Amino acid sequence: MTPPSATTVTNQESQLQTLNPTIIPGLPNDLAAIILVFIPYSHHSRLKSICKSWKQFFSSKTIISLRQKHLPLSTLSPLLCIFPQDPLIASPYLFDPRNLAWSPLPPMPCNPHVYGLCNFTSICIGSHLYVLGGSLFDTRSYPLDYPCPSSSAFRFDFGTFSWETLASMINPRGSFACAATPNLDKILVAGGGSRHTMFGAAGSRMSSVEMYDIGKDEWVPLDGLPRFRAGCVGFFVGNGEEREFWVMGGYGESRTVSGVFPVDQYYRDVLVMEMKNGGKWRELGDMWEEGERWKLGKIVVVEDGPSEAPAVFMLDRGDIFSYIMASNSWIKETSLPRKTSDESSVGFVALDGELHVMTHLNGVKSKECQRLRQQKRSATMLVQIYHPRTKSWRSATTRSPFHQPLDFKTAVMCTIRL
Repeated sequence: MTPPSATTVTNQESQLQTLNPTIIPGLPNDLAAIILVFIPYSHHSRLKSICKSWKQFFSSKTIISLRQKHLPLSTLSPLLCIFPQDPLIASPYLFDPRNLAWSPLPPMPCNPHVYGLCNFTSICIGSHLYVLGGSLFDTRSYPLDYPCPSSSAFRFDFGTFSWETLASMINPRGSFACAATPNLDKILVAGGGSRHTMFGAAGSRMSSVEMYDIGKDEWVPLDGLPRFRAGCVGFFVGNGEEREFWVMGGYGESRTVSGVFPVDQYYRDVLVMEMKNGGKWRELGDMWEEGERWKLGKIVVVEDGPSEAPAVFMLDRGDIFSYIMASNSWIKETSLPRKTSDESSVGFVALDGELHVMTHLNGVKSKECQRLRQQKRSATMLVQIYHPRTKSWRSATTRSPFHQPLDFKTAVMCTIRL
């Protein structure tokens, strides 16, 4: 989103000077505000209980713009937004890995007719959080236990600390590729279907592609994928006329084992949309040989590098691989220092140029894990952090605010700087 104008910021600071009551006794409010904006954003919700003036200040619309004006980008808090389950009924949380702090966000606007939302996509642009699509159950449809894709779009404004409903997508979808354009004024979605976490390989697949114009609040259709594809990931490469939208992984048709059990057929290839040619797709071929692996692992994209091409990493069975665009292949980057017993329930996200691997300590094979399990601290989360440039690891532990261990197989996560 576009930053606030200088006039707007000046007006906000003049309002702070006349704020009643005083923020910090003995100091003008504009100076006190500058001091307080250096406090990490993840601590703001707890500081509201200090006094009436602090509650008024940390609840004001000016706090985000003041932080963006007075703090360098590198000092803004890199935060992880986690949706533990259906955001219509459960509050998402912000996690600050630098300060190991958690803060809640309000749940999305509730629709009494739908429930069980999952497989949606969340993406942050500026000071806004977008929640798009997903799969859910609708009490107005029949049969009641049949999952349906959603076309809903919501946006959370950290300035007003409130949700708003956006224009719906043209085609309802869940488990789809999604990325924001480098100039951050459009969002592109591709593929998807009606897959729900409660079912195996059931659900529809689709190939449609569309783009959301943030300024106009409207969706426009683009050239569809060459074939049905769901469960895929997407990201942009390049800038200007050379910009491309890459889609990799995912599954298409399903086959049955013994004529009963449905099994997904996963893709090994990469598809690229050349934006300058009207959005035409080209295929790059397979990323690995037959028998090397059966599907793509968890993918994250690091876009903080100096080059136009982002760094793409994959977590697969305790190993991290880096993607080589020139050869369309993967090479091993490193291995997790501490292996996990449940490799499927592991969170993997890129934050502040580093790779964060998250799991619960009761899923780690170690003596420390056994000791903590005896103390019934199942909600303690281990974060293993890898820096690709220095090739180094570090780790941290935190007590999550959830009543039970977070299921990373179904949780949705995205990153933001505030």
